Amino acid sequence: MTGTGGASATRWDPEVLARLVEGAQRGDALAMDELLGILASYVGRICGPVALQDGADAAQDALIAVFRNLRQLKTPAALLGWVRSIAVREAVKYAKQRQRRSTIPVEWEDKPIAGDVQLASDIADAMARLAPEHRVVLTLRHVEGLSEQEVAGLLAVPVGTVRSRLFRARRSFRAAWD
Repeated sequence: MTGTGGASATRWDPEVLARLVEGAQRGDALAMDELLGILASYVGRICGPVALQDGADAAQDALIAVFRNLRQLKTPAALLGWVRSIAVREAVKYAKQRQRRSTIPVEWEDKPIAGDVQLASDIADAMARLAPEHRVVLTLRHVEGLSEQEVAGLLAVPVGTVRSRLFRARRSFRAAWD
């Protein structure tokens, strides 16, 4: 999460985040604005691969929920885990709503991507073909780098369920890739 530049590293510093949370909880508009700037990309990175073209809406709803409930966060150091759980919940909700409304595979919105554009497009296409519960476990495990235990805790499911979903998700991803 830390970048190569000092400013980026400072943004993700737990002490800086804790001070911003405490300021935002007191109603400090500048702290809220800075916190929003930090969390928007983090939440978008979580919601996008799971909710696909509804990723921006899911991210917006997640950020609204974060700021509405920020005063309830007892431990400012737990901010990123707390935000991640809200973002995952919103992204899965949007993905399931989309799945109920349509059986046609969805496409990711065109986004600027650094690196191999064709590879990114192929990955996006394969991910779009997965069920929402498979997209979320792949994203949390392989994009966010969480352990199976952390994914299980975040999704409130047993570790065995995470493992079976990962197995099925990888198998479905390979099939979609071919």
